[in-house]
Amino acid sequence: MNFKAIHQLLPFRNLLQFLVGFSFAVQLIVILYNHFSGYHILSGFEYFLFRLFRGLSLSLVAGFLMAYPNLWVIYFLNHVAPWSSKTIRRIVFQLGFSVAVALVVSVTFTLFANIITPYSEDLNGVLISNALIFSTVNILVMSILEGWIFFRQHKQAEQMAKNLQEELSQIKFEVLKSQINPHFMFNSLNVLSGLINKDTGKAQQFIDEFSHIYRYVLETIEQPVTTLDKELDFMRSYLFLQQIRYGDFLSYTVSIPSHLLKYFLPPLSLQVVLENAIKHNVINETKPLTIEVFSQGNFLIVKNNLQPKISMGHSTGLGLKNLTRRYAMISADKPVFSVETNDYLAKLPLIDAE
Repeated sequence: MNFKAIHQLLPFRNLLQFLVGFSFAVQLIVILYNHFSGYHILSGFEYFLFRLFRGLSLSLVAGFLMAYPNLWVIYFLNHVAPWSSKTIRRIVFQLGFSVAVALVVSVTFTLFANIITPYSEDLNGVLISNALIFSTVNILVMSILEGWIFFRQHKQAEQMAKNLQEELSQIKFEVLKSQINPHFMFNSLNVLSGLINKDTGKAQQFIDEFSHIYRYVLETIEQPVTTLDKELDFMRSYLFLQQIRYGDFLSYTVSIPSHLLKYFLPPLSLQVVLENAIKHNVINETKPLTIEVFSQGNFLIVKNNLQPKISMGHSTGLGLKNLTRRYAMISADKPVFSVETNDYLAKLPLIDAE
């Protein structure tokens, strides 16, 4: 019996609280019913307390012996006979299982109780009576456990959905905020201002690519995935603006098989990786930055020569962390970021639509 898996359905503390309260209520009802029906009359208050304590102790032990098999069968049936597809079969099996467990426990405890204090009534009658009581009680316990677990799982699913929605909204906000970067906007406008006086044709092309970037951001920010084809198109616009600023000191190559262009990845993944490369590395005449974009199997590799800025402070890595979180929402594969010799590599999983 996998106790860890069982207690994921219902924590031990909750189970203990339930069994103590339930056992107390059952013993109180049984003792008072037997007294007022004349089946077993109480001789006094002290005897009532003795019966209650003895019955509560035995009931609590019996409760655990019945509850754990009940929880195990619920765990088992959740995998092999879920309510959504095998309702009738599950109900029949659980009723039969509940009665069988109750009979074993009731006979065991009735005989044990008889050894401690022999019953004045006929033992066979007590065995039958207790078997009926235990069976009824265990069916009720099974029903309560099922209902409680269903309620807990429903609340957990609701909370998980709420947390996921909040996290997704936060990620979207952070991604959008990172795209409309004040420094990127300021630098781009400065470059555009210089181009207007020097080269109106290139200035117009700059405006077109600039508008393409933010149109892409607004179109994809609400989407969980986009195609590699669209990401590469965005990358060309983004790097065009950066090349206007850095000139020939920034270059890139792309080598991607055509069949991978329809694969998926989170939108703006390339922007995060490219911005990381440009932000953290020196780019000048003596140290040009070269970015290579290629594939390895179903992974997109973005590689750049490593020449970190000496004046750079400690990086929070927030962009890469957000990218990893966005991947976790759509795929079991995770992006990998590593340094190999003098190169920095970002390995992004590509997701097949099929």
